[in-house]
Amino acid sequence: MKMFYVYTLLLLLSLPACGQQDQPITDSEAVLVASADAEATQNGSSQKSKQTYEINKTDAEWKKQLTPEQYFVLRQKGTEPAFSGKYNDHHEKGVYTCAACGNEVFSSDTKFDSGTGWPSYFKPISGKNVKEIADRSMGMVRTEVVCGKCGGHLGHVFDDGPKPTGLRYCLNSAALGFKKGN
Repeated sequence: MKMFYVYTLLLLLSLPACGQQDQPITDSEAVLVASADAEATQNGSSQKSKQTYEINKTDAEWKKQLTPEQYFVLRQKGTEPAFSGKYNDHHEKGVYTCAACGNEVFSSDTKFDSGTGWPSYFKPISGKNVKEIADRSMGMVRTEVVCGKCGGHLGHVFDDGPKPTGLRYCLNSAALGFKKGN
């Protein structure tokens, strides 16, 4: 069990972090998180499974609809490499949508350059369009951002953003689409 945590720590150190606010957890917290996760899995309950969404598809249906990169990010909670996404340095006016279902999630008016290598926004279009879920995966305590319509993983939110909200929604380009607007 101890080797698992050593391996996890080494893995975390080799991954690009989406933000400055990722907080490593202690060994004792990791044991508690692992125990809680195991218990939730055993009981068939997890934070995401408690959520209900308007759009529900099987993994096979999502795999057929999405590109492999989109599936990895949106359905498996993956992260694209920093500075690799098409919307990181994107400056057109319009609305960013969930790549899985087309739900409008962020406006270009709230986009800013965070310097992290991922598209960043200081607020979503609506609290109904995105949901925030506690995320204790990978030995960190973060807040995951998912599409409010299909539950697709968009990224994470941190409290080091600009005014007026002070928030930074750090998203994956692979999880997004874009509709040009005025």
